[in-house]
Amino acid sequence: MSDRQQKTKGQGAFINPESRFLKNRDGDAFDDLQFEEVENRKTTFIEVYPKTIINKVKSPDIPLSYSMNPYQGCEHGCTYCYARPTHEYWGYSAGVDFERVVLVKKNAPELLEETLRKRNWEVKTIMLSGNTDCYQPCEKKLGLTRKMLQVLLDFKHPVGVITKNALIERDADILQELARLQLVGVSISITTLKEDLRRKLEPRTASAKKKLRTIELLAEKGIPVNVMLAPVIPALNEEEIFSICKAASEHGATSVHYQIVRLNGPNEAIFSNWLSHHYPDRSEKILNQLRSMHGDAVNSSVFGKRMRGEGHFAENIRQQFAVAQKRFFSEKQTNHLRTDLFCPPLQEGDQLTLF
Repeated sequence: MSDRQQKTKGQGAFINPESRFLKNRDGDAFDDLQFEEVENRKTTFIEVYPKTIINKVKSPDIPLSYSMNPYQGCEHGCTYCYARPTHEYWGYSAGVDFERVVLVKKNAPELLEETLRKRNWEVKTIMLSGNTDCYQPCEKKLGLTRKMLQVLLDFKHPVGVITKNALIERDADILQELARLQLVGVSISITTLKEDLRRKLEPRTASAKKKLRTIELLAEKGIPVNVMLAPVIPALNEEEIFSICKAASEHGATSVHYQIVRLNGPNEAIFSNWLSHHYPDRSEKILNQLRSMHGDAVNSSVFGKRMRGEGHFAENIRQQFAVAQKRFFSEKQTNHLRTDLFCPPLQEGDQLTLF
């Protein structure tokens, strides 16, 4: 193992690009963090207390109305993660900071309950999480996601969960109750079945073997599981479309979807640097094929195209996926989540209103 690999073991990004909002950080309580630091450093957890926890999803190509994230920043260290640039809004870098400085929204369960009790609340599926992984390693100790799932079960509110971590197995009891009421859908993200690639691409996620075991365990408990083949990266993991779909189906997944990688904002520099380190022999090939799918850029913001791409390479991926989906999932069914069961539990003193 090289000196650089030793210093950055378990870390996705090797660089820490300057935040676009660095000039706004004067007086920030966390200014002592060094942006140039790229070596492996201990993860810092900072408790924050936001005023809201549920976000409206306004993107027309995302079939969700709300999302919520108990954590900002993510220990998983996925090199390509589209959520990296959001760390800049908090004054940090999208690079190493994103995976080594995690903001913990300590009051998230209480905020969720307060929001669901509002008279004008419109019941639609909430996604856990739309940005960073709600089952990243710190969740094992902090338990915010489990508390939020319990609130949703108490209110009989529909929820979708997406994760790359087998830690979701811990909450199978709550998820099973939600599934019994047709109130939950789980998505497990699988990028590759190759462990060597997985360690480099998303170093602190669960292995593919563990993810497949998790799919099987949840399916056995009647919890519907979708697999997200995301992202598909040309000349890196696109050859695994068939094998991932096959494995997902055999382990009990009821559906599968995919997305093509897009390198928004500082992600281009972060991912390009990662490629030059791990795959110098094909880095330009990967980036050039990616540009061909996003109109000569490595990212597209056009709704409907940004996650599917266009051109010959994107069409090739689409056709491969369509064949795999038809072969392995044609006889499987998915159910829509219910919204008619919503019922806020009584609070102390509410009984008086019955008389």
